[in-house]
Amino acid sequence: MSLLIVGSVALDSVATPKGTVADALGGSATYFSLAARLFAPEVNVVAVVGEDFPQYHTEMLLARGINIDGLTVKKGKTFRWTGRYDEDFGDPETLDTQLNVFEEFAPELPEHYCGSSFVFLGNIDPALQRQVVTQIKSPKLVAADTMNFWIEGKPDELKALLAEIDLLIINSLEVGMLSCEKNLLCGARKILEMGPKALVVKRGEFGSLMVTADDIFLLPAYPIEEVIDPTGAGDSFAGGFMGYLALRGEVNFAELKRAIVAGTVIGSFDVEGFGVERLSSITKEDVRKRMQHFREITEFSIPEF
Repeated sequence: MSLLIVGSVALDSVATPKGTVADALGGSATYFSLAARLFAPEVNVVAVVGEDFPQYHTEMLLARGINIDGLTVKKGKTFRWTGRYDEDFGDPETLDTQLNVFEEFAPELPEHYCGSSFVFLGNIDPALQRQVVTQIKSPKLVAADTMNFWIEGKPDELKALLAEIDLLIINSLEVGMLSCEKNLLCGARKILEMGPKALVVKRGEFGSLMVTADDIFLLPAYPIEEVIDPTGAGDSFAGGFMGYLALRGEVNFAELKRAIVAGTVIGSFDVEGFGVERLSSITKEDVRKRMQHFREITEFSIPEF
């Protein structure tokens, strides 16, 4: 089934303890789509770039089977972000943000995108996310991401969005901010009361947690010996998660659990290279092998006692 991602396409300059990269391809829609294409039959992107956006990036996305009919080129420069990671690879320090054409981003979906079965609203203004929802015809599942900036700056718009979506993917810190609860599980329960049927919590090196009204699923992170660049790992996780659901075409707790495994594995590839260099090069066979290994190292039986 078709999968739609609405988000950002950017040029990132990143410094980590493993090196630096300048004007590398980035943005939530980029990481998401490159992850999702490993599962989903059809990935549709809505984003905006400037006249300076390199043609070879466009060609790479097309070569990976990603539909970019919704990638608009506007007069001006592409969104740019500059960040730096410390030795612990925690949240990066933002050194510079230039919104450029992204500042005026108003997502309009091509007509053939409006029938997308699965929809992911990347981390943009919740008012814009709601505009996208109104353009979609009978989606099977609508999921969204958000961040502290919108939680603090546009709480009413965000709560209105939460009442209209099926699933929210955020990190542990954002759960606390949105719910005003210190306990993660209590916070998750409170967020479910705002509208979503399921909440997926990204916990970085500690894995992920999914909570619904009736069930809980906890999964560790896939162990990586050398992290190069964590940029886009969360978006890659979301892309793998949603891409798997689009492949299966079903939304139930068993499939949601498998989707989290898919997202976790894809996210583990992302951190092994700068920007999208690793994510853009992996194959479905690479993913299958890592998923099998992940199953082997997490599976256990309960002994008699």
